[in-house]
Amino acid sequence: MIPILARDLAALGRVTEGASCESVLRGVTEAIARGVPGCAGGTAELWQDERVLLAASHSELIAVIDRERDLREGPSRDALATGRPVVAADVMRDPRWPRYAAAAVRHGIRSALVLPVQADGAVVIVGLYGVRPGVFADHVILTDLLREQVTVALANIWEFDDVLTGAAQLQEAMAGRALIDQAKGIIMQASGCSAEAAFDELRRVSQHHQVKVADLAKLLVTEHQQKNAK
Repeated sequence: MIPILARDLAALGRVTEGASCESVLRGVTEAIARGVPGCAGGTAELWQDERVLLAASHSELIAVIDRERDLREGPSRDALATGRPVVAADVMRDPRWPRYAAAAVRHGIRSALVLPVQADGAVVIVGLYGVRPGVFADHVILTDLLREQVTVALANIWEFDDVLTGAAQLQEAMAGRALIDQAKGIIMQASGCSAEAAFDELRRVSQHHQVKVADLAKLLVTEHQQKNAK
């Protein structure tokens, strides 16, 4: 099943329209639930700048993670704190988190494997859960695969977001430049001054009123258009 999991995880790294961190996390949980033997469900928590984004393959697992946060004990908390994988062969017999174990068993969880993945200043806590004990005994290959593919997928999403942001900022700057040129033309027509003097006047007024030159230019152009439309 690992080749199937590798294929599904690799697909998450191919950025398409509508892709987001949320869709990557959700895709990870669905891929591990579908492609890891003995895994009945998965979770993925993205911790970045003290904020957390959670996805799960099943709603019951969201309740388990929320309860784990409230209790401040459990495999996900340990993985986040230590940066190391955490394995619970049987939560009923594991003495580390008695209160978490009770909550997990109520939701049908008997075993867990939780993997922390470092991703460009963020941490993704990937949780795999089984309804039978001892299903995650051999996890080294799985750990390496998840670390590699989750890191690649998130890096691609963030790079794509940066490109979109840069394009939007460039478009905004170009629109602002056009408004400034129109405003300069209005000032030049009204006062007979040069383009340089018109821009100096725009800048002087913007500084006096503590507004951006582009915002002042937009206001001037809008007022001019409204006046001429009458």
